[in-house]
Order: sequence, then C-alpha cells, then structure tokens
Amino acid sequence: MTLTTHRPVEPLLRHLVGSILRARREDQGRTLRDVAESARVSVAYLSEVERGRKEPSSEVLVAVCRALGLRLVDLVGAAHAELARAEGRVVVDLTAPRTADLVAPSNDHELATVTQLTGRASAAEFGTATSFDAVLLAA
Repeated sequence: MTLTTHRPVEPLLRHLVGSILRARREDQGRTLRDVAESARVSVAYLSEVERGRKEPSSEVLVAVCRALGLRLVDLVGAAHAELARAEGRVVVDLTAPRTADLVAPSNDHELATVTQLTGRASAAEFGTATSFDAVLLAA
C-alpha cells in the first residue's frame, strides 16, 4: 500500500495579492476611493484587484503599494509568508515591532529579506531521521 501526502492547494497569486492589499488598506483605516485616487486607478478596478478578480500589471501593483506606503518587496514578502504558513512552515517576522523576547533594545537594524531553509538530520544525530523547514527573515 502506498501512502500519498496531499499538498494544500496553493491560491492564485491574484487572490493572495488582493487579500494582502485589502488587509493593509483596512489596517490603515483607508477607503477604496482614497487609495485608488492616490494610486491613480479607478475605485472599481482597485476593488476588483482586492477581490482577486483582476490580475494587475506590475505598474499598477507599484502604484497601489506606494499609495499604501509599501514597497513591492513588502508585498512579495507578505505573500511568501502567507504561502509558507499555509504549508505549515514556521515564519519568523523579524521586521515586526520589537519585543524583549526577540530583539535587544539596543539593536536598531531593519531586516527585510526572506530565506527558506530546509534540512534533513541523520538518524545518528537524533536517533531517528528528522526533517525540518524554517523561513527566516534576514538583513
């Protein structure tokens, strides 16, 4: 008998990007109209993007990100983190506000890039074969 593992169905990128943009806009307490005007796109088009019904061009994505005070790398990083979480991977966001548990108060570094590490430890190291995945954010 063969066991198969089912991988979670990955969302369409336009759905993921749209939900991230909507969440950022709502976190800022801004209206569709406000962000659409800042990005110089129609309210209807931005609504379609946020709902994942339209796949925006890179120019539109940059304009909407700017209107929200984001960089494109922030959007891509958020999308990566969502996909990693959906697969059950550990995501450590070192760009989040500092806490005493994670970052020393004197450390003023801003960290922004994402790296994924995957490894397999041998049975000799742990007594049994062990796999691990980690997603790290680094400078």
